[in-house]
Formats: sequence, structure tokens, C-alpha cells
Amino acid sequence: MNRSFYIGILITLIIASVAALLAQLPYFDVVGQLVLAIVLGVIWNHTMNVKAEYRSGIEFSSKKVLRLGIILLGLRLNLADIYAAGLNVFLYAGLLLAMTLAVVYALARWLNVGKTLSLLTACGTAICGAAAIVAIAPLVKAKETITAVSVAVIAVLGTSFTILYALLYPILPLTPHEFGILSGGTLHEIAHAIAASSAGGTESEDMAIVVKLTRVALLVPVAVLIGLYVKKKENRTKEENDFSLKMLPVPWFIFGFLAMSALNTTGSLPEAMVSVLVTVSYLLLAMAMAGLGLNVELAVFKKVGLNVFYAACLGSVVLAGVGFGLIYLLQLG
Repeated sequence: MNRSFYIGILITLIIASVAALLAQLPYFDVVGQLVLAIVLGVIWNHTMNVKAEYRSGIEFSSKKVLRLGIILLGLRLNLADIYAAGLNVFLYAGLLLAMTLAVVYALARWLNVGKTLSLLTACGTAICGAAAIVAIAPLVKAKETITAVSVAVIAVLGTSFTILYALLYPILPLTPHEFGILSGGTLHEIAHAIAASSAGGTESEDMAIVVKLTRVALLVPVAVLIGLYVKKKENRTKEENDFSLKMLPVPWFIFGFLAMSALNTTGSLPEAMVSVLVTVSYLLLAMAMAGLGLNVELAVFKKVGLNVFYAACLGSVVLAGVGFGLIYLLQLG
């Protein structure tokens, strides 16, 4: 790895540190460190000259560092809390995922967006943002440009909705527990869900993580269904690089998160050590948020038009509205 890679990581660390300091100030503390890191990342990306060679380090922070932060954050949860979330949370996540896939895809096609871009954007909105898009893209043989556009749409929308959620939290008729469910069930990236729910405190964050990771886990069956559909539609043979289980995007970091939760449940780690590791996880998560913001490219919409953005935006609004209503319908409070 070259020097530029580490400079990219250093940029995210600087932004995360500044966000942590700003979060201590009046008014800024309402938004929180994680959302501030995203905003600062967007501002940096559009005001500073971020060299292309730094992008690999920034990408590392937004993906690999994020996963490590999530795994360590598992130390704050008890397995009993995850179990207590129950079947209703799984049902909540599943219903929202299925509805969002259908709505965003239908809206995009209605607005004359291509089938592949429509499907990728629907998956990104419904499941887990860029991770879902990148995972599904090979299954539908998406071109790199189409994949990049879809990722950009979700990055802009997810960041916008994250900031909006954090600002609206004080006036929403939701408890921290319910706000966490809403954030985890309706926001695009794992990072977005964690950042927004931080406005509601620890209880809110914990629920957001549990619900969001449920959606992430559902990426696997969705990928299976899409892979089988593509296989049937194209009538490919095994000699033509057929769809197989090896192609499935298994989110292994979820098992790391559960392992840390199990370790915390046993009470075998000193509280002081757990506190330090959770603090480290927040720094790592803030670096990931900064990377997320640094990857937001607003100029991309000039090239591809706004129809796909309109479809994903309207779909996200529907997702938020239905997610809000289901909290009461399923009695998740």
C-alpha cells in the first residue's frame, strides 16, 4: 500500500476528530458526531482538491473501517436485547424491504429509467445502500457506469435523509426506542442508520443497529432470488458461468458483531476495557461517515439526468412514511 492510501485514511481521521470536537458545542451536540462527520466530508469533497489517488484510503474507511466499528459496537449490546427484539422486528424489516424494492423499481421504470439501473437503485434503497448495489451488480451484469450512478444516488439521498432525521428527532412523536427502529428500518446505509439514530441516544442506536443488520442479512435471500431469476430469464447453461451459491454476498461482519455481543453478555470483559473499545468504535464509525461524505458526488446527476434520483427520493419518502406507520401497527414501541 502506498503513501496516498494512508493519506486518504488520514483525511477521514481528521474529519472524524473535528466532528467529535464540534459535537461538544451547543446546537451541534443535537446533530451528533457521526452526522457532522458526513456533512464535513461532503463539504471537504466539494471545496478541497481530493486527489484520485487518495480515494482508495477513503474507500477503505467507508467500508472496512465501518465494519470494524460495527463489530466493536457489538460490545454495547447484550444478546438478550437482540432476542427481545423478536419476530416483529424481522417482520418489520422484511415488509419494508419488499415494499421498497417494488415501489422504487416501479417508479424508476415509470420515469423511463433503464431496468438495470432501476433494479440496482431499488436494492440500494431497500436493503443496505452501496453494499447491496455492488453485490447485486455482477448478478445482473451491470456496467460500471450504471453501478456508479446508482451508488451516487443512494449516497446523496442517504446523507440527506440522515441529516433530516437527526434534525426532526426532537419534534417527532417517537420514543428513542421507536426512533431507532425507524432509522434502522428506513435509512439506506448502515452508516446512515447509526448516524441518524445517535440523535436519540444509546437506546436508539442499539435498536437501529439490530433492525438495520436484519435488513443487511436479507441481502442474501434477495440476491438468491435475483440470481435465479436472471438465470431463468437468460436460460444460461452451466458452461456459461451459471449462477452459484459462491456468488452470494454474505455479510460476514454480522457474525463478528454477534460474537462481540455474546462476549459482552458473559460479562467476562472489564467495564473499563469495554468503555475504551466502544469509544474506539465511535472514532472508527466517524471515520467511515467521513468517507461516506467524501464519496458524495453531486455533479453525477448532470450526466445521467434526475429521473432515477426522483424515483429513489419518492421511494424513500414512502419507505419513511410506511416505516413510521408500521411501528404503531406492529406495536413495536
